[in-house]
Order: sequence, then C-alpha cells, then structure tokens
Amino acid sequence: MTATAERPRLGVFGGTFDPPHVGHLVVAQEVLHRLALDRLLVVPAAVPPHKRDQPVTGGAVRLAMARAAMAALDRVEVSDLELRRDGPSYTVDTLRALRADHPDAELFLVLGADQVRELDTWHEADELRRLATLVVFRRAGQDPDPPGAVATGELLEIEVPRLDISSTEIRRRVGAGEPVRFLVPEAALEVIEREGLYREPHAAGA
Repeated sequence: MTATAERPRLGVFGGTFDPPHVGHLVVAQEVLHRLALDRLLVVPAAVPPHKRDQPVTGGAVRLAMARAAMAALDRVEVSDLELRRDGPSYTVDTLRALRADHPDAELFLVLGADQVRELDTWHEADELRRLATLVVFRRAGQDPDPPGAVATGELLEIEVPRLDISSTEIRRRVGAGEPVRFLVPEAALEVIEREGLYREPHAAGA
C-alpha cells in the first residue's frame, strides 16, 4: 500500500522589515527548524494597516534589503506579494492568495507576541485563524502574558534566542551616525549605505 504524501508545510513571516536585522534572521531560522517547514515566505508589507501614519521606506528598497538579508538562509523566499497589491496590506488577503496558489499546503502564520495581543483588532481575524495555524514566537526570558491578554484561538508557541534589537533602534542608530554592523546582515547594510537610508539631514555626510 502506498503511503499518503504529507502536506507541504509553508510558513508566512510578514512585517515592514524597515530594515531587516539579525533578529529577523534568528526568528526565521528557529521557525524553519522547530516547525520543520518546507519553505518560509518572508513578506514585506506595502501599506501596514497599523502604521499608516508612520513614514515607511519605499517597498522596492525594503524588498531589496529583505532579499539581501535572507539570502543566507536555505528554504527562505522573500515575496513581493503584498507590494504588488494596491491598498492596505491585510494579512488575510495574503493568506487567501497563498491558499489559492498552494491548495495542498499547510499554512503557518508567524507572529510576534505583541502582534498576537492585538490580533483581535486585525482585519477578519477569525478568517486568519481558519486559513492558517498561528505561531507566536517569544524571546527567551520574556515574561508570559497574563491570562486573557493574548488573542483567543489556538496558537503554537516557540521560544527564540533573545536579541534586544529592533528596526526602530537600527534607524535611530544610523540617523545618529552610530555603528550598526553585526546588527544588520552585511548584504542589507550595503543597501542601507548605498541608498543613504535613515540618515538625518545633519548626518547625511557622516
């Protein structure tokens, strides 16, 4: 008797990635390993619904940075799916498109703990839960949420090594003329330097 083939396991890791940093790579690596994914899609958002009032670097540049940063990881693909779509980058629309393109795949949506706490405010949150298994990553040593603080619904939880780094801090350091080498993958840093990103006017020539 022929064994039934297992469903392909496809992870989806979205975000602004403005810029991508080594913490993103650590999350991607851990998710691939712990969930035994066949592939992980990293999906830069075009118009993040929760950041509409915040300045965001152009999509083409963020896509280039993400592809440069993630090139070192096997089984990771950076997708321009949301950047090719008009309007707000609703995750539910991304999952619907992936479900249509990969009807046999098992989808895993990778979220940070802060995103999970706000999930019930997301567009069609219940449909998100139907389309994909939700995976929340928590950094080692991070305090667990009190009961009731995390969005309802079944979650898989994984722990990743703790790196106290954020895209916000990277942008601040670059603007202040402080070094960011080793915090940002070298290939992505080359894009930042080539495009002159995140530099305040007084720091442009630094």
